Amino acid sequence: MVNRLLILALLLLTFEGFSQTSAPKYSNEFLAIGVGARALGMSNSQVASVNGVTSGYWNPAGLTQLTGDFQVDLMHAEYFAGIAKYDYGAFATKIDSVSAFGFSVIRFGVDDIPNTTQLIDANGNIDYDRIFSFSVADYAFLFSYARKSKIEGLSYGANVKVIYRQVGDMAKAWGFGLDAGAQYFTKNKWAFAIMVRDVTSTFNAWSFSLDQNTLDVFEATGNEIPDNSIEITLPKIILGVAKSAKISNKFGVLGEVNFDLTTDGKRNVLITGKPFSVDPHAGIEANYSQLIFLRLGVGNIQKTTDIYQADQISWQPNFGIGVKFKGISLDYAFTDIGDQSEGLYSNVFSLKFEINKKIVTAEKFN
Repeated sequence: MVNRLLILALLLLTFEGFSQTSAPKYSNEFLAIGVGARALGMSNSQVASVNGVTSGYWNPAGLTQLTGDFQVDLMHAEYFAGIAKYDYGAFATKIDSVSAFGFSVIRFGVDDIPNTTQLIDANGNIDYDRIFSFSVADYAFLFSYARKSKIEGLSYGANVKVIYRQVGDMAKAWGFGLDAGAQYFTKNKWAFAIMVRDVTSTFNAWSFSLDQNTLDVFEATGNEIPDNSIEITLPKIILGVAKSAKISNKFGVLGEVNFDLTTDGKRNVLITGKPFSVDPHAGIEANYSQLIFLRLGVGNIQKTTDIYQADQISWQPNFGIGVKFKGISLDYAFTDIGDQSEGLYSNVFSLKFEINKKIVTAEKFN
């Protein structure tokens, strides 16, 4: 109850930030969390080696690596001691031998938040029956298409992205944007990739519908009345390189390094600058007969200043395991969404189904 009231208070304060047209540094940040326990266990190092249904999120070019007719992936995670729920579902299918289509849905939300703006009636009396609950939720719908190039080893793809954000019945926003990506595989098991999120910038159009009682409460408590506005998410470029190798007949290993280039100004990442900052992260996956997987990753590398004005570097480790058998993959990750200093790690599970699996001979990165 107390936690939800604090979230409500923070929510009311953020209305001021929504009331102006801007390009905030962390707009639509729920889309930066990542999907799939495999990826989270590898610290989101995926754009080069990703294949199959989760490619719709990480790099749509990877949809061309589908090994069956259809794939479905589901994930559920809870953050901040279970207050915030994060859910993901995706479907992908081959169109023909050189192209594929995918659809993904993401929801990040906090439910059952008590609204106390009507707690006191017109006579100044406290009436607990006037408290009602609402949800704050962010949704993303991704429509993905990928195609193999005539250049051997090269694939490319794109997402059409629809965003819906809701704050109870008080505010909502619709947003639209595009992502684009490419992958290139060499014959000696190297992979190179580029992924550009919000390539044309993503625009969220906010509208507010506050009743008169809520407006009165806002004015009495010194909160600025929000206006309808446009929020802009600037492009983000992700470069990736991966390498897979066989250690023996039954053991294999895959490593990947990604570099996130943000275009919204200086950030507290390893390489800072204006207008670009670079955030590196890396992951490794070992497998036994492509049945059992062990994953490690390092990411969220932050450059901070202590009380003595000395620079410090912090980083976040991640861990994951997986099992794959007859077209069914169950993956687990022990990870966080960035606040490693508090130790608020979460257990994340994802389940992938491969339907009507066919025998293939040219898969490079599994």
